[in-house]
Amino acid sequence: MNEMSESVSVNAPEQGRSWPQLRRVWRVLRIVVHLLWGFVLAFVLGAFWWPQRPAVLAAKQRWCQRFLRILGVRLTVTGEPLGRPVFLVSNHVSWLDIPVIASQRHLYFLSKAEVGDWPLIGHLARAVGTLFIQRGSGESGRKAGEIAGRLQLGHTVLVFPEGTTTDGTGLRRFFPQLFDAPLQANVPVQPLAIRYLDSMGAPDRAMAFIGDDEFHHHLWAMLLRREIRVRLHFCAPLTEHGERKALCEQARVRIAEQLSH
Repeated sequence: MNEMSESVSVNAPEQGRSWPQLRRVWRVLRIVVHLLWGFVLAFVLGAFWWPQRPAVLAAKQRWCQRFLRILGVRLTVTGEPLGRPVFLVSNHVSWLDIPVIASQRHLYFLSKAEVGDWPLIGHLARAVGTLFIQRGSGESGRKAGEIAGRLQLGHTVLVFPEGTTTDGTGLRRFFPQLFDAPLQANVPVQPLAIRYLDSMGAPDRAMAFIGDDEFHHHLWAMLLRREIRVRLHFCAPLTEHGERKALCEQARVRIAEQLSH
């Protein structure tokens, strides 16, 4: 495990006590049961065959809400999510971004292809209609068309236009290719800003899932925490569409403004 993964921990005074370790084991058991319940639910609702059914989307949202409670996530949401189909764009800090955002509304994600290979979670992601993209493969244009099709069917899709995760203190450049999707579908773009905060309200860099971090190591360290503080802000939507590069830059500016607060 690298330095970043090791830093995902509770405060030092708790580490010598037995309760944090017992809590972590208890959470592991609850997560395993919750994942298995997710498979049962996906099968019963027909998610493996019809992931776009409203019942599947609603169940996915409730499943994510329960998952966050198991992890001890304390979520603060500000701003107003649009109540109609929208192209959501967010900064990207951790794999936890996905259940955090999915807990707030019905949507589909564009995720890196590696997630589809994760044990159990990858299968669940496919069952609920997640779109996958191979980084550096040059398939962004085709994926933009696929996303536009979902948007035109009345669904909401979220992408992470940085194409990778950061430590949460700033933004990388946004790739504009996927912004063809809202232009093709004629739907608004709503930027999201997600921040992981420590007890003092400063960015919690230890929550970042970056570099060579491995999912199971990151999760195991995270489960030692008493709570995880997350703030999610729905920025004002972008309804005036120009060309994709301008739209991409406007979304980046709005997210950057929130991260600087």
